[in-house]
Amino acid sequence: MYVTTLPVPGMHFQCAPKLNGDSQAKVQRILRLVSGGGLSITGSHVLCGDFLFSGHTVSLTLTYLFIKEYSPRHFWWYHLICWLMSAAGIICILVGHEHYTVDVIIAYYITTRLFWWYHSMANEKNLKVTSQTNFLSRVWWFPVFHFFEKNVQGSVPCCFSWPISWPPSCFKSSCKNYSRVQKTGEDNEKST
Repeated sequence: MYVTTLPVPGMHFQCAPKLNGDSQAKVQRILRLVSGGGLSITGSHVLCGDFLFSGHTVSLTLTYLFIKEYSPRHFWWYHLICWLMSAAGIICILVGHEHYTVDVIIAYYITTRLFWWYHSMANEKNLKVTSQTNFLSRVWWFPVFHFFEKNVQGSVPCCFSWPISWPPSCFKSSCKNYSRVQKTGEDNEKST
C-alpha cells in the first residue's frame, strides 16, 4: 500500500502536521483515528494522503456487481437503479475531489476483473482442478478458493424464497429446494 501513496487530491482537507520521532503522539493519533472510524465527520480524519485506488469506488462497484449477479434477471429495473446510483456515487467522488480520476479507473478495473475472474473459476468445473495446464490454480489464493467452492458443482442457481412461513400466499416461490452446502460424489461414497 505504501508504494501507491499519492498527495491529497483536494485543497479542502485540513491535515495534521507530521510527527517526526514523537512515538507517544503517533500512538495518540492512531487511537483518535481508530476511535472515530477514520471518518472526517467525527473529526478523526486528520491524516492526509491518497492511494492509487479508491476504496469507495471498489465498494460501489462490488455492490453493483453482486446485485447484478445474485438478483433475479427479471429485476431489470432494480439493476438499472443500482447501476445509476453506483455511477452517481462515482461521479460524486470525482466532482468532490475525494480521489484522482486514475484512482477511480484503477479501482473499477481491478474490482471488475477480480469479480469476473473469481466467478468464472467458480462456475467452470475445469478451473477448480489443480493441473499443469490450469494456470489459475497457481495463484496464491487458489487453496482458499478451492476450500470455499469445492462442493459447488456448477453455477449456483439464482433462486430466492421467503425465509419465514408467514405469509405464504404473498410470496410464492418457484424455487426448488436447494441447499447451499451440497455433498459431492466423494462425500456420498464416504458416508455409505
